[in-house]
Amino acid sequence: MENQKRYLVTGAAGFIGSNLVRFLISKGHRAVAYDKLTYAGNYSSLKGLPEESFAFVKGDICDTHAAFDSLEKYNISSIFHLAAESHVDRSIDAPADFIETNIKGTFSMLTAARKYYESLGGAAKASFRFLHISTDEVYGSLGESGYFAEDTPYAPNSPYSASKASSDHLVRAWHHTFGLPVLTTNCSNNYGPRQFPEKLIPLIIHKALNGEELPIYGDGKNIRDWLFVDDHCSALYTVMAKGMPGETYNVGGNCEKQNIEIVHIICSILDELRPKKSGSYASQIVFVKDRPGHDRRYAIDASKIKRELGWQPLETFDSGIRKTIIWYLDNTEWVKDIINGKYQCQRLGSDA
Repeated sequence: MENQKRYLVTGAAGFIGSNLVRFLISKGHRAVAYDKLTYAGNYSSLKGLPEESFAFVKGDICDTHAAFDSLEKYNISSIFHLAAESHVDRSIDAPADFIETNIKGTFSMLTAARKYYESLGGAAKASFRFLHISTDEVYGSLGESGYFAEDTPYAPNSPYSASKASSDHLVRAWHHTFGLPVLTTNCSNNYGPRQFPEKLIPLIIHKALNGEELPIYGDGKNIRDWLFVDDHCSALYTVMAKGMPGETYNVGGNCEKQNIEIVHIICSILDELRPKKSGSYASQIVFVKDRPGHDRRYAIDASKIKRELGWQPLETFDSGIRKTIIWYLDNTEWVKDIINGKYQCQRLGSDA
């Protein structure tokens, strides 16, 4: 295909990564999935993809040489850097893992990308991009009003967000110091198919269906801006194609919801699609002790990406959450294999 590009996607066996790989292939491109297959990497999320458009590399982003070798071997056009430790609770329990992956890993990928970029010439060099995918959590917590914009000062409040803020700064520095053509996106909370079931929405769906308590931190009134994963993938694709090197673009769903509201919506849809023998799933809701450093509200101002690149989300929360719940109801084995640890029995060589 004349206009086919070859994209390396780090963290491609994770939630956003696996959806992005499928999105890129649907656009006629070749995707090279680069993933270490740690606890959040699930190779089954990539099953069924066409061999002519997909390759898998079991690789560590902290291994600069392995990353560079993959860039050379597959003649990569550009990089989507998604690989990261991303669960706030885990960052509180084991912050060292987040420093290693999110900071050192990004440094290693930037080092490999710079070496590869400098080896390119002509049109290949002119079109090469390194897109770093980050989070709105680097900005800290909002009050009852206001929105995070690209020029909002960083104020991370958890080991996770602090590690992502650090990686954002590294990416910026590699552009200004070494001329690497980087792009950065900071997105709001994602939801959709193939999300690891420790995150709020898939966790609530799983526990509800299994008759377990539905734990809600604090008073449940923490607010997040929710973005359907397919909309996020289209935003990343747009930024890669149209974004200006060195620029940052905030990506949001224009959809603020309290956590407790999300849980009630899930329960209501499950009551409709998979009713219990008696009562509502909402009867399983319990409130638990709040986690340390729990930011009260996030909300994204995504006007820049709309104004400059013409992107905006297509899904409403009502349509996106219904699609999400239906996917989990139709893929209970995918969730079951994660819960019982079977997915970690994957044994792959360096390339598959």
